Amino acid sequence: MEFAEAALALVAVVVAVTAGCRRLNLSAPLVLTAIGAAASFVPAMPDVHVEPHVVLLGFLPPLLYAAAINTSLIDLGRERRQIIGLSVFLVLATAFAVGLVTWGLIAAVPFAIALALGGVVAPPDAVAATAVARRIGLPRRIVSILEGESLFNDATALVIVSLSIEAATHEVTGLDVLVSFLRSAVGGVLIGFVTYKLIRLMRRRLTDTLANVAISFMAPWVAYIPAELVHSSGVVATVVAGVLLAHTAPTDQTASSRVAERMNWATIQFILENLVFLLIGLQARTILDEMRDSPLGLGRSLLVALAVLATVMLVRPLWLLAWAWIGRIRRSQQSLSLRESAVASWAGMRGVVTLAAASLLPLDAPERGVLVFTALVVTVGTLVLQGFTLGKVARALDLHGPDPREDALQYAQMLQMAVAAGNNRLDQIAAQEDVPEGVVAALRAQGERRTNMAWERLGNNHTDEVTPAEQYRRLRESMLEAERTKVLKLRDKGVIDHEVMSQILESLDIEESMIARTSERNEAVRDSLLLTPESRQFDCEHLRAAPSYVEPLNHDEGCADCTREGLTPVHLRLCLTCGYVGCCDSSEGKHMSKHQAAAAHPVMRSFEPGEAWRWCAVDEVLG
Repeated sequence: MEFAEAALALVAVVVAVTAGCRRLNLSAPLVLTAIGAAASFVPAMPDVHVEPHVVLLGFLPPLLYAAAINTSLIDLGRERRQIIGLSVFLVLATAFAVGLVTWGLIAAVPFAIALALGGVVAPPDAVAATAVARRIGLPRRIVSILEGESLFNDATALVIVSLSIEAATHEVTGLDVLVSFLRSAVGGVLIGFVTYKLIRLMRRRLTDTLANVAISFMAPWVAYIPAELVHSSGVVATVVAGVLLAHTAPTDQTASSRVAERMNWATIQFILENLVFLLIGLQARTILDEMRDSPLGLGRSLLVALAVLATVMLVRPLWLLAWAWIGRIRRSQQSLSLRESAVASWAGMRGVVTLAAASLLPLDAPERGVLVFTALVVTVGTLVLQGFTLGKVARALDLHGPDPREDALQYAQMLQMAVAAGNNRLDQIAAQEDVPEGVVAALRAQGERRTNMAWERLGNNHTDEVTPAEQYRRLRESMLEAERTKVLKLRDKGVIDHEVMSQILESLDIEESMIARTSERNEAVRDSLLLTPESRQFDCEHLRAAPSYVEPLNHDEGCADCTREGLTPVHLRLCLTCGYVGCCDSSEGKHMSKHQAAAAHPVMRSFEPGEAWRWCAVDEVLG
């Protein structure tokens, strides 16, 4: 019962604190760490000591897997140079730098043990860095690189720790080091790939949603445990399996199993990653008590810990800025800019894996208490110093997350292309089968409504008129509420079977969750001109030939055809061939599309304030 009560209390604290932090716009990981540290010094609080195997086997695999299934295989491939440099070479550089500093400051500690401490504190945490980075809104490329780094750097660090501990008792040659790294990396990749193939085969045989979700719960340990048993990297195996499974999930799983798995893993990740920070804080007093018996004394021990913290925080920016400088000399398109490198260099927060790895240090290691205390200082120090100031550093360097309008533009274009593909398939089926015209028209109208909803997120609609998509959402939500109320009344009268009632309510819930809701405009959106994002520009002969702007023919009147017909336009578009200004497809008149079809003018651009993106109606691409 004691374990159940403790687990319930910890989860309750996590839920309460994260909910409060969300309302107050505070960083939940940092607040949880602070609360845990303060609670550890309460006299009634028992000593908290998390065993290394609990973290390395209980927490690490599911957290890595949860992060991996949300990571793009394409992004990892594109940023592989940056990720390898950070997760392998930077970890090695940090470990040796920390080892030299520790060895120089504590004469009683042999270099092998000092290097083991370097491996302990070298890797930024997979949870800490990205949790803070996402909250403050860093550019997506930096977040992708930080995620990729944190997925693989634990593998390098744990190899360093194990080899250093082994070297403390007997001689380790350079060949031993090379073989260990190759076995860890190559073995981890192979076992992760075999795990991916095995689970993919099972998923194709089992279409049941609950079975698929249960299989995903086993996946982290199916990859991690065999890899560790053969002394390969369980970290690499888990990450490889997770990334590959996520990449092929759209074709291997049913839609319902993907939705269920996504929701379940989001809940697991939320609980575990926040619980990790609370546990870091709760171990503060226990680690301090272990350190007090050291002959170095509290003052000298604190000096050593601060020196290691400074080394950790200094090596990362030196490495990243030097890496960026080399990239600029080589004119590499994949290199981070100096500003991006500066921000990424400050996102080096450590986490619970560092404390778990510190517990792996031999019990008879000289000054072991001081070394574990140093790991705590580095963990808490980076969380506080870098976690609280990362946002300020990013703002000072004018780096921020993507413009929400760019996201809306990309979303609208991708959806437009997807709906067009669906309409083409509909035409093929209708040509081969006897499909009623009403069914075809209804399906086309549904796709058109979805794309119009997406495009209406753009523009600046200053009229008091409700857009068609907004009106549809409002009316359909009201209808769904009435339908649900009726079903519940029938349930209460006992005239409907519970299973049938549950099926009806589930269908209503699914439809309501699918209806796009209009979000309030973000006041923090930049006032810069909204162009087509460079990374999402497509090309066609019409876009290449079209100018970026022409003088409008009927600027003062807005959409002249809407004015003549007594209609209200939603958004305005400018024809880049003749300068005609017409309303968008969300408008009742759809005059720009009619103009382009009648005049055979292919390219138009947005004529909304602050927008300059272009669209080819022939090839249906942005540019």
